[in-house]
Amino acid sequence: MAEEKQEKQDAKDSKPQHGRRQGQQISGAASIVRVAGKDMDGGLNMPRALAKIKGISHNMAHAISLMAETKLNIPQSTKIGSLSETQVDDLEKIIKDPASVGIPLYMLNKNKDMETGKNLHIVSNDLVFSTKQDISREVNVGTWRGYRHQYGQRVRGQRTRSTGRTGATIGVIKKKEGAPTQAAAAAGAQAAQNASKEVKKAEKKA
Repeated sequence: MAEEKQEKQDAKDSKPQHGRRQGQQISGAASIVRVAGKDMDGGLNMPRALAKIKGISHNMAHAISLMAETKLNIPQSTKIGSLSETQVDDLEKIIKDPASVGIPLYMLNKNKDMETGKNLHIVSNDLVFSTKQDISREVNVGTWRGYRHQYGQRVRGQRTRSTGRTGATIGVIKKKEGAPTQAAAAAGAQAAQNASKEVKKAEKKA
């Protein structure tokens, strides 16, 4: 019985494994590659690898891969781990300045920068720092967007009636059936007070 189990296990191990685990070494490629400050799996092709960088969308990743194929002769299906250091440096230059290789300006994430006036594309940690600076400037200037950022509210005109609420939670108090309302109780008290005044006046006249 034990021998049969061992044979089944050996047969299972000998079967070809479909796919590839992340970080597994592949022939002729590094397992981990650092591009634009991001460590990524070397077994990914160009578009999928570039899309993992903060600030690069899937469309932008395909555009950069197409420009790399046109300008640098690097096919889009190339594994990112098989690139040489020179090729990685050239790829980072395209990522930092996509407009220089012919990528349309509407695909950049920071057109007409406030400080330089240039059309930029910011990625990785620079994007986080730039976003914080933009929010801080809005708060200091005192714009409505800065006010909403400062108090942690929705900025882009979303509704806040049902979602996006902040602060302490206040429950709803249900009215008891048959119980007098506050207005009715006040009216009753006023009527009783008027009746007592009339009784006093009648006593004085008598």
